[in-house]
Amino acid sequence: MSKKELSEKLLYTKKSVYEKTDDARIDAAFAYAKGYAAYLDAAKTEREAVTVSIEMAKAKGFKPYTLGMPLKAGDKYYYDNRGKNLYLFIVGREPIENGIRINAAHIDSPRLDLKPCPLYEEGGMSFFKTHYYGGIRKYQWVTTPLSLHGVIIKNDGTSVTVSVGEDENDPLFYISDLLPHLGRESDKKPLGEAFNGEKLNILIGSRPFDSESDSNSIKLNTLSLLYDKYGITEEDFLTAELELVPAFKARDIGFDRALIGAYGHDDRVCAYPALTAILEEDAPKATLMCVLADKEETGSDGNTGMKSMLLLDLIGEISLALGGNPATVRANSKCLSADVSCAYDPNFADAFEKRNTPLLSCGVVLTKYTGARGKSSTNDARAEYVGWLRGVMDRAGVVWQTGELGKVDGGGGGTVAKYIANHNIETVDLGVPVISMHAPYEVVSKVDVYEAYLAFRAFSRA
Repeated sequence: MSKKELSEKLLYTKKSVYEKTDDARIDAAFAYAKGYAAYLDAAKTEREAVTVSIEMAKAKGFKPYTLGMPLKAGDKYYYDNRGKNLYLFIVGREPIENGIRINAAHIDSPRLDLKPCPLYEEGGMSFFKTHYYGGIRKYQWVTTPLSLHGVIIKNDGTSVTVSVGEDENDPLFYISDLLPHLGRESDKKPLGEAFNGEKLNILIGSRPFDSESDSNSIKLNTLSLLYDKYGITEEDFLTAELELVPAFKARDIGFDRALIGAYGHDDRVCAYPALTAILEEDAPKATLMCVLADKEETGSDGNTGMKSMLLLDLIGEISLALGGNPATVRANSKCLSADVSCAYDPNFADAFEKRNTPLLSCGVVLTKYTGARGKSSTNDARAEYVGWLRGVMDRAGVVWQTGELGKVDGGGGGTVAKYIANHNIETVDLGVPVISMHAPYEVVSKVDVYEAYLAFRAFSRA
């Protein structure tokens, strides 16, 4: 055997999707990206993601599920958990005790939430006070065009939906910054201290209610406008869920249009492929489930996060309805924790260990373990399961790579994998590499998004 032949046989070389596939595959990826971009623009919050996903599911024949319903092979259902968390499943042809194939992504993203008493007036302007949600670099949100989304629940129980800043005719919102001419002292501070959370105040108005001088005239005018449009008072903010998110639309990045820039790639870049993969199935061999979870960015707590008992409840109900033992079903189930990984960025090379960091456009990322430093708070999937999945991906021709989240001592991060694995379900992370993760505007490769879709489809059919 020649040296070249031996090298090809024995050495592992990471190659891009462009090197490993053909033009037809690339064209399909670019076409798929159009649907993903539309999803991003329509689903900027977890509530909107649930609403849009249900509309897509209904178009494919999925019906609402209630606990205790009888089930049979071929049934397609969705379970809407409080408008912020969605489960979809299709009953397979195989016995349910063979297990369920689960794809679990999250649909919440870092953002700024309004405080319960947000509105105030100062210096000839009115503002909203915010409390940031998830891990953000605060300086990135300053002087960024923002839109307001969410719901306001009035004291009679009625709900008011709010979305301001997405239409071209809407106003936008804004966080001010100090001009560089006066910024010498703040420039001396470490990056993480130069801007604190209490300064993330949203500029929302500057016009007084009338010509009379009054300490609350601008605030009153803002409230008057809100009352005219939504019928709400200041007290109604006490029972509201309002979120400030970047007003940017998803756009192609670069002359070659091979990348997508948008808010919320983490983790809708995995949620959309997981969702579309299950929507295309009609009579699967195994029972399939897709989970679109809330609260991942803050620890997955609460009744819409992956720490809730709902996953167990639904698996239990499905198992019993089909004559299976829930414990056996869980033991034989397999899950892909569909979450993003960081992509290697040569502009910040010191933060990465390049040999084990995912590269943009080299396919979907299989992450055996996450966690921080000494694998703290990780699932760390079994080698046997990772090996099985490797075979599934290779046989289906999916382009994939492995990866870690930066250098060992550099930090790290977690996903929902450990919470699902705690239920005795084989689980491993699989997702799309992202540039500038958690920033108001993140970047992904179109071909990586498409490979994620192909991976979820192959997993469902294996």
